[in-house]
Amino acid sequence: MKDTNGLYNARYRINSARRMGYDYSQAGGYFITICTKNREHSFGEIHPATDALTDAYLIGNELAVRTWNCWQEIPQHFPFVEPDAFVVMPDHVHGILFINRTADYAERPETRFGPQSDNLASIIRGFKAWATRQGINFNWQPRYYDRIIRNELELEKIRDYIQGNPNRWEAEQQNELSLFR
Repeated sequence: MKDTNGLYNARYRINSARRMGYDYSQAGGYFITICTKNREHSFGEIHPATDALTDAYLIGNELAVRTWNCWQEIPQHFPFVEPDAFVVMPDHVHGILFINRTADYAERPETRFGPQSDNLASIIRGFKAWATRQGINFNWQPRYYDRIIRNELELEKIRDYIQGNPNRWEAEQQNELSLFR
C-alpha cells in the first residue's frame, strides 16, 4: 500500500477557518466578513467624512444595493436567521447574523452525509449566490471569515466596529499591515 501522508506536503490543503468541532447550525450570533475576489472595489467608493460631525459613507452602485437588500432578505430563505448590523464597503461586507431555531427546526433530523443545510456556511453560500445573480460580472472570494459572538459586550463592540468601518477606510488603505492586505 502506498503511503500518502506526505503526498502533497501540505501544499494544496487549505486549513479550515472554522472553529474545530463547533456546530455552526446551533443558535448564536456570528460576525461575518466576506471579501470580493482579489479585493476589487466592486461596490463603490467611500466618501470621506467632511468634518468631526459627519461620518464617511459608501457611494454604492447597483451591486452594493443588491448586496444590502439580499442581506436583509436572508430571513425569507432561512426563517430562523435574524440579520443585525451590516455594512457594505468597496471590497468587502461585514455583518452580524443570529441563528435562532424554534421548536419547528429543533426537531429536524441531523444531516450526516453530503452538503450541510441550514448552517452558517449554507446561509453565506445562499447570500453570495443571491447577491450576484442577473449576470453581473462579479465574484466573491471563495471563503469567508466568521467569529462566534460570545457575549453582549463583544456584540456591542462588533456593532460599533461595523458602524465605524467607513470612517476607518482611508487609514486602512494606507496601512500595509492591515488585516486584509
